[in-house]
This record gives sequence, structure tokens and C-alpha cells, in this order.
Amino acid sequence: MKDLRAQEQDLIFALDIGTRSVVGVVGRPSGGRFKALDIEMAEHGSRAMLDGQIDNIRQVGALARSVTERLEERLGVRLERVCVAAAGRALRTQSGSFAMDISEEKSISAETISRLEAGALSAAEEALQVEDEVRRQFFMVGYTVAQYRLDNYPLASLLEHSGQKAEADVVATFLPGEVVESLYAAMRAAGLQVSSLTLEPIAAMNAAIPAELRLLNLALVDVGAGTTDIAVCRDGSVTGYTMATIAGDEITEAIMRTFLVDFKTAEEIKRGLRPGEDAHYTDILGLENTAAFEEIHAAIQEPMGRLAEAIAAQVTELNGGAPSALFLAGGGSKLDGLREKVAASLGMDERRVAIAGNNFAKSAFADEIDLNNPEYATPLGIAISAGLGLLNDSYVITLNGETAKLFRSGVLTVRDILLMNGYTYADMLGRSGKNLGVSLNGRRMVLRGEPAAPAILRVNGEEAAINAVVHAGDSIRFQPARSGRDAARTLGELLGKGFAGRVLLNNREGDLKTPLRQGDVILTLEGPAGVVPPLPSQPEPPEPERPEPPVPPGPRPEAAPPPEEPKAEPPKAGFPGPEAVKPRIRKREVEILLNGKPMVLPPKENGQPYYVMDLLERSGVDFEKLEGPVRLTVNGTECGFSQVVKDRDSITIR
Repeated sequence: MKDLRAQEQDLIFALDIGTRSVVGVVGRPSGGRFKALDIEMAEHGSRAMLDGQIDNIRQVGALARSVTERLEERLGVRLERVCVAAAGRALRTQSGSFAMDISEEKSISAETISRLEAGALSAAEEALQVEDEVRRQFFMVGYTVAQYRLDNYPLASLLEHSGQKAEADVVATFLPGEVVESLYAAMRAAGLQVSSLTLEPIAAMNAAIPAELRLLNLALVDVGAGTTDIAVCRDGSVTGYTMATIAGDEITEAIMRTFLVDFKTAEEIKRGLRPGEDAHYTDILGLENTAAFEEIHAAIQEPMGRLAEAIAAQVTELNGGAPSALFLAGGGSKLDGLREKVAASLGMDERRVAIAGNNFAKSAFADEIDLNNPEYATPLGIAISAGLGLLNDSYVITLNGETAKLFRSGVLTVRDILLMNGYTYADMLGRSGKNLGVSLNGRRMVLRGEPAAPAILRVNGEEAAINAVVHAGDSIRFQPARSGRDAARTLGELLGKGFAGRVLLNNREGDLKTPLRQGDVILTLEGPAGVVPPLPSQPEPPEPERPEPPVPPGPRPEAAPPPEEPKAEPPKAGFPGPEAVKPRIRKREVEILLNGKPMVLPPKENGQPYYVMDLLERSGVDFEKLEGPVRLTVNGTECGFSQVVKDRDSITIR
């Protein structure tokens, strides 16, 4: 092979991984449009795809490699970065709701609205998990807010309002993890790095319906072999996308049954179907046959009618009625009579239903390639989306050294990126280990579980908040929070190495090797020397072993100095005055206000300061049933879990 040039930064390579074929497009932006330099298409030798989903990763990867090499040879360029799209068949839509107490806020900020929506998204994803028997990974594609409420009153916007309780209902769209991962795996098998990922219906929309036309209520229907993807726009943006389970393969299978031919022969008959032309074929018995156009056309009327009805039903549900106009794209759109059947099923004028292709010129052009082909809607759309910056997918953000999977357009935060890439709120927050409560010689003891090791998050090497906005080229490093280990102690470990007497565990003779359980009752008896052993002091939980961060860690919190004796100064708001404060029993106690309630923290035996993470279990928040983000503030300023707690701090954990 001749020497190949490196792929220039503005050279876009897009692959459409379809049920029947793989189509590759190479080009670059030019004058506000995408200029296609070359197109290559190859069909799968056998069924490597099932209804738009990759079944045989190696076979798909090999075909993608073959298409890539043909383009490389003709263009003299080594193609390494590829833009792809996920099929819409596996999309899962789920609603979710979340409520927040906002009584302490003077007015609702954009940040509060973000936390509210995040909680609703988490509830939607959890509802998906409940539907499935096995917990699965989902990637968030996008969401819309269906309704805001303030003190049970519906509002279009919460910004700068004030009240007691805010609520949000969202409708979120997810892709199962296996759909996305199989696509990435096939591209790795082809020796390609994914630089952009979008959805096929959105890609086709970007090719067939330019942005300036989206003020109108329009629908794009991409009829493929295994899936029919649908997108709807109005008021300048894409308002929804869905799919129909009937597509071109149903037409092919009807021809197979009628004329006793294999799938490949039936595909050839379908593609060659033109008024006035006969089809010549060999059936499965080896007999030569000829079928007239009218005979073949009659055989496909029933499945074509079902396809048109399915399209009409999905468009009506998604759009709330028939759109102003509808464009048919994809190979299936070429079926003679389908356009008329779709118009009739929707009750639309036939002139308002068109075959996409002629209007590609507004977004794409080529010097020597005929682009007026509805089969090019998706591959051109993928390239147009990336090349013209129509989606956030058009730029690269890295997450832990790998290109992040991006779907949505609009402003993206670190939280969005993490959710799109399979992380959960548990990864962002973690939880403390469960406590173990026992009774020793009539005294109640609580053995503390380990606190969670907080997540480590950096953007471009700097510590960042979870709601920080990300930009093109940003590098995110994220190490998930590690939940603390549950408290665990044997009877002997609780009593200490020097214990030599008898012990009863739940009124039975105790074995010092017995692991303690919640609610155990322990009673020590006289030892050999006739002395009752002293009550052991309750040990502090060990500091958690923090994993090595993926990037150089930031400055560690310093130990807080022992608090000075209280001076005669006005108390902070919410704290009792000096005359109401109980005398200190020991020095180095820490007096705080937690969620508005005074609290005294006894000194740690190891001399270490308290951190915000130490107060999670005292906050009243049920971390076992957490459905949204937790807000942490110290003296009104947001903080992290590793923030040092000082005397007379006012801390909020909600």
C-alpha cells in the first residue's frame, strides 16, 4: 500500500453501521456546508446485525475495516478517527420526579434547578432498573422537563422564585450500555477511535432538515432494514425521537414467502422493483422464474400497509398529531407506494410527504458524487453533525484518558458527562459503612462503619465541582467515591487481648472468635483472679485506606487546632448564648450547628479533626435510599466531603 497522509483535524470520517450495510463518508466543512470527498458502501456477507443492533462484533469490525481501507487507498489518507451513530431501536424512555426543600433559599438559582433536575434523572434511571430483573448500565441520551412545581403549583420556570418545596418531572431517554459498548468494540476491532457519537434519527434529521427549517413542525422518518427511526422538530429544535419496530426486512420476508426465494434473492427483487419491469430470479428449488411488477407489488401491499400504519402511529404519538410535512429517508423509502400509504395513514396531503435527498444540498455537496439518494441520510447526517458543529458530539472531551461518549446538544456539565458514561450518583457520593450496635454490660455501644472515601474530580488538572460546565478539549479525571466498610468486630476484638474471664453472648457462653451481630447483648463475668474486667473503651473506626488518585492529589486538609475557650462575644445565629451552653467536660470538643440543630462532637482519641463526611450519619439523610445529589455547605459555602469541621461551624447536609 502507498504511503498515507495523517488525517487532518478538519477531515471528517463517518460510518453508518446499518443492519444491511456499512456506509463510509469522508469530507470536510466548506462554506457552511459539508463537502463530501468520497463515499463507500459494502454489504454484510451474513446477518451480523439484528434490527440495528450489532450481533457479531468481529464481522462488523472487519467490514468497517474493509470500507475504511478502500477510502484510505483512494484518498491517500490514513483514517483513524471516526464519527458514528447508535440505532434508535434500543432507546428507553422513562419519567422521573424529584422534590427539594428550598425553604432556606431566598430565591431559586440555576444551580438549584440543576440539582432538582439531576434528582429527577436519577429517579428515572432507577425506575428503569426496577423494570429489569438484572441491574444494567444505561447511558443517558437526553431529557426534557415535563413540569416544574413550586409548593404544588405548576410553573413553566422556577428561576428566581421562592417558596418551601420545589419539584420537577422529567422524561429522560437512555440507551442500554450493551448497545453503546458493542458499537465501540466494533470500531476498536476496525482499528478506529470513536470521536463522535450521536443517534441515527438525529443524524438523519441534520442531513434532511436544515436548522433554518426547524421552526416548522416537521418529521423525518428513516426507513432502514431493521429499524425505522423517527425524529420530530418544531420551534427551532428537535423535540423528540422514537422508532417503529417494522422496517424494510418485513417487505423482504414477504417476497421470500411468496416467491420461495432466499433472503439475498428477495432483497435483489425488492431493490429492482420498478413499474413496467419484470424480475427474473431462481427459487430455492433451482427453477428459473419471472415475476411481473404487478405480481410483486401485490405481494408487498400488506406488510407495506403495516409499515405505513406503524410510522403514522409513532409520529402521531411523538408529535401529538400529524406534522406540517414529513420526509422519508433510508433505503426503504424507495418502495413504490409507501409515500402515498404514509400520507393516507396520517390523513395528510400526499404533497406534504416527500422523499428526502433533493434537499441535502442545503447541508452537503460534492463535486463528483451524486448525493440525491435517501440512503445517504444517516451517513451524511453523522458527518454533517460533526463537521458543522450541530451537536456537542462534534468536539472531543476525554474522561480518564478515553474519549467520552456524548449525546446531547446544549450546555453540558461534568455531572452530565459522568451520567452519559455509565457512572451513577453512588459513584459520585459513596456511603459510609453500616454501624454495628451492641450492648456491653448494660451499656449501649455503637461501632462505627468506615466513612466513604470521597470521589476525586479534576478538570484539566484542577479540582472541580460536579456541576462545572465542560468545554471542547477538556480533560476530566474522575475516581469514584469508595463506600466505607461496614463495622465488623469479633467478641475477642471488642473485649481486648487482655481479657481472660468468662463472657455471655446473648445469655450463652461466648466464644471470643464469634463475629458480633447487630443487637448482640454481651455480659462479662468474673475472671480467674476474681476481678470483673473493666469496661473497654469504644475504639474509633480506622481511617479508610484511600485509593491512589488517577491524578496528583490536591492539598490535603490540615488538622484543625484545638478550639480556644469561648470568649465573651456574640454567638453565631442559631447557637445558644453563653448562659445556655453546658460546661465543657473535656477540651477539644467541637460545638457545631448541623442542619440548624446545635450539636457537640466529642474529641477523637487519635487527635484527628472532624470532616464533613463524619457527620453524614448524623444528618438524617437516608443514604441507603438516596435518589438525588446531596448538597454540602459550611457557613453557607458549598464544600466537599473532606472539608475540615471547626468549632461553631454551621453545616448543612441535605
